[in-house]
Amino acid sequence: MESEIYKHDVLVIGSGGAGCRAAIEASKQNLSVLIISKGLSFKSGCTTLAEGGYNASFAAVDSEDDADAHFEDTMKGGAYLNDPQLARILVEESPQRLIELESYGALFDRQESGEINQRPFGGQQFRRTCFQGDRTGHEMMMALKEEVLKRDIETLDEIMVTSLILDESGNSVIGACGLSLKDSKFMVFKAKSVVMGSGGAGWLYPVTSNTLQKTGDGYSLAYDAGADLLDMEQVQFHPTGMIYPESRKGVLVTEAVRGEGGKLINAEDERFMKNYDPRGELATRDIVARAIYNEIREERGTKIGGVYLDVTHLPDEIIEEKLETMLLQFQDVGVDIRNEAMEVAPTAHHFMGGIRINEHGETTIKNLYAAGEAAGGVHGANRLGGNALADTQVFGKRAGEAAAKNAINDEIESNDKFVNAEKERILKLLKNGDIYPFEIKKELEELMWKNVAIIRNEDGLKDALMRINELKSMLKDMKVSDITSYNKDLLDALEIIKMLDVAELVTKSAILRRESRGAHYREDFPETKDSWKKSIVFNKAGRLSFIER
Repeated sequence: MESEIYKHDVLVIGSGGAGCRAAIEASKQNLSVLIISKGLSFKSGCTTLAEGGYNASFAAVDSEDDADAHFEDTMKGGAYLNDPQLARILVEESPQRLIELESYGALFDRQESGEINQRPFGGQQFRRTCFQGDRTGHEMMMALKEEVLKRDIETLDEIMVTSLILDESGNSVIGACGLSLKDSKFMVFKAKSVVMGSGGAGWLYPVTSNTLQKTGDGYSLAYDAGADLLDMEQVQFHPTGMIYPESRKGVLVTEAVRGEGGKLINAEDERFMKNYDPRGELATRDIVARAIYNEIREERGTKIGGVYLDVTHLPDEIIEEKLETMLLQFQDVGVDIRNEAMEVAPTAHHFMGGIRINEHGETTIKNLYAAGEAAGGVHGANRLGGNALADTQVFGKRAGEAAAKNAINDEIESNDKFVNAEKERILKLLKNGDIYPFEIKKELEELMWKNVAIIRNEDGLKDALMRINELKSMLKDMKVSDITSYNKDLLDALEIIKMLDVAELVTKSAILRRESRGAHYREDFPETKDSWKKSIVFNKAGRLSFIER
């Protein structure tokens, strides 16, 4: 296995919204910055897929709105499990970060007056979601890409990071090891600061809105390095994903559809959301997802297992202007949403939990920073639609700034013993076993969907945990080819090792939380309990702790 070595002041893992914003900020200190991406640079993150909008309390449409109202909605939506300091930073700084996006070239929809336009989104008192049609994330990423290129920030794509390098004391991160997916070269990245902007873990489930690369790598990498993870039981299922055809199952149907007036209707032609929440279709995502799930479970769903999302009552020009991506997305499968309803069902979407950070994006291990979906604490038990894009910019900037300050005076360190052991670990995976890694992945995904998804209970969670440990025991028998060009077996093997670790943390945390809060719903403990207004924190050293909120 050939090796390549890179040395930079700041290494950013992930080229989505958070990673790019961190790299831009770090580059302002005239430091060498490298962005590495598991997929194609700027295209494999989920920011591009985020369609609906970016929350910022400009009060351009509803003059009563302000940061305090945004904070109130964020905390209430998160079932008060949010870190209030992080939530306050989010709402205070999101407007300025949007203005910076415009300076990079992003275009947001405007009112006739020239002021920015804002649409209603679920769980929010006022219209504060800024947007560019229904392709807001794509618009943001194009602007961030241009700024990264303008600043000559180096990028490498199709690199899977396999471990964070620790110094000889085991207390500080000094870089990362990875595998080039193109040619199976072993990659060593030495750095003074590392920013984790790797996104979430939607592919723990077989139905997800996430890009293929989102298998929880960042959580596993940080956990193995000794960082704290928190709120891992809090997995958001977006209420509306495509269900047909099979190749499009799980693809996001943006909340903007409901924000513009879309109606959810069951197979009995009943608009059912008011039965669950007086806010109807604009209730928070956890409530809407459970409502749809319940309609399907009680046999009021469509023949193919969904409900209808209808915008046929809206003028064609509204659909064509503000929901253009949805119009084209469904036309591609033979449905014209101007004339017929979409069929939708929940899809695994966003992890509210993640790597524990402070207000500067610093983790609990030296030299490691995190931002965006890789980090936990900002959104609590349920994320408001529109807060994720804001999160990438607010905490991407903060993490990049802190990582740069940390790197200014430090020296690049090495730990050859650690690097050689990691290379040997990967080489040992290349063997002729009894089971392909993708078979273990498929079983894990189905297991998580059945037992650790929208509605949970003690028996199902414990069964899942037992089976996860059984699947772990099968890892030693994996069949992995030794081809060098795009070795899918090796990628699957590296991914399933991390996926099982993350799945175990999600399940253990869900067992511990014997209440229902936000996205975590226990049918055997359906009430929300004041005694459980605390975050569950895991650390690989074996330390389980709680943070009172």
